[in-house]
Amino acid sequence: MADYTILANGTRDFQLLQADKILGALHYTEWFSFKAVIALADGSTFQIAPRGFWGTTIEVRDQEAVLLNFKMNWGGTILIKSKATSKAYVFKLKSLLKNTYVLQNKDERELLLVQPSFKWNTLNCNYMLTSTNEFEALDYKELLLLTTVHCANYSMAMAAGATTIAIAT
Repeated sequence: MADYTILANGTRDFQLLQADKILGALHYTEWFSFKAVIALADGSTFQIAPRGFWGTTIEVRDQEAVLLNFKMNWGGTILIKSKATSKAYVFKLKSLLKNTYVLQNKDERELLLVQPSFKWNTLNCNYMLTSTNEFEALDYKELLLLTTVHCANYSMAMAAGATTIAIAT
C-alpha cells in the first residue's frame, strides 16, 4: 500500500506527490475543459482530450498512440480502458456521505481509494489517494493516478452541473 497526495494550485494545476517527492502533474489547458496535459517526473508527457462529435469519450495519448480512454456511464461510473494492456477499470463513487471515490478492476476489487478535500478558502480541491499492492505493481501507475484525478474532477463537475440544474428548475 502507498499514500499519495494531489495538491491543487488554482483550479487548473494539480501536483502528484508521494512523501514530498513530485511524481507528476496534471494541467488543464483551459478553465472548465476536459483537455489537459499530464507531465511525469521522468519528462514524459501525455495529452487528454475528448474524442468524437459529442466528446463523450476521453482519450489519454502519448503523441499519437492512445494509451487509455474513458467515458462516463449512465450510472455515474467511469469506465477506463487501457489500450496497452487491455485491462479495464471502473471509477465510481464509493460513499456519498464520506465523499469518497474508488478505482476498481474488472473483478470489482478496490485498487485505489480517492478522498477529495475541498478547500473553501481557495475554492480548490486537493486529494488523498491510497493504493493497494495490486495497484502498486502496475507499470503505469503514475499515469493512472493522474488520470484518476482527472476522472474525479470530471465526476464532481458533472455532479455540480446536475445539482445546479436541479436547483434552477
